[in-house]
Amino acid sequence: MKPREHRETGEQDLFRSRLDQIIDLRHPLVRLAHETDWAFLERTFGEAYRDGPGQPPLPTRLMAGLMILKYTHNLSDEALCERWVENPYYQYFCGEEFFQHELVLDRSSLSNWRKRMGEQKVQALVQESLSIAVKTGAIKPAQLSEVIIDTTVQPKNVMFPTGARLLNRAREILVRLAKAHGVDLRQSYTRVGKIALIKHQRYAHAKQFKRANRSLKKLRTYLGRVIRDIARKIEGDAWLEEMVFSHILGKHPLTAALRF
Repeated sequence: MKPREHRETGEQDLFRSRLDQIIDLRHPLVRLAHETDWAFLERTFGEAYRDGPGQPPLPTRLMAGLMILKYTHNLSDEALCERWVENPYYQYFCGEEFFQHELVLDRSSLSNWRKRMGEQKVQALVQESLSIAVKTGAIKPAQLSEVIIDTTVQPKNVMFPTGARLLNRAREILVRLAKAHGVDLRQSYTRVGKIALIKHQRYAHAKQFKRANRSLKKLRTYLGRVIRDIARKIEGDAWLEEMVFSHILGKHPLTAALRF
């Protein structure tokens, strides 16, 4: 189903003032809103939808306006939503006629909209909006020396670098490397290491830091035992020492500290 677009109605409300009556019409965001070709954006982004049954999507001006504000001011989705509720100029730019005291969309709608539109359309929107913003004086050219483009639409394989995860990950890599080269370890600590990692995460979430530190100490102990076991088993094997494990056991500060 196509989005139901915002249209200027000019209606008055006895209990609410119109935004164009309480804001400065010379503000850069107001000028940017007047210069932006919203009809063109509605046609361009409306191609991503198909007519059919279902809940109508959010208006294109609202979503495109939020994206322009997000990338222009380098805001996260959460910060953008908080500012939108507080800032009448943000609301006017996104097509609202009256001040809204509550957010008119769910925060997850921002990431869902980006995924539906695709990276190319979002980047084109950002580039076009930045060029208009420079012409109208909404932003200065010096502010465009570095622009960070959000790549939420791209899948990421990122592990949050907590100490516990790094310790457990290092042990897993060493065990897998040892098995691949026929090094028979006394114990891999796969099961107990996983349990210790889960306990550490749960204790840390519950702010039980003494228990979390005990689990962290266990993970450090398991890694140290694997490192020392590998060092003993490959002692005298020049190829394994120099070509396979030297870059891990010899140079990495973490494994070097735990080796002895």
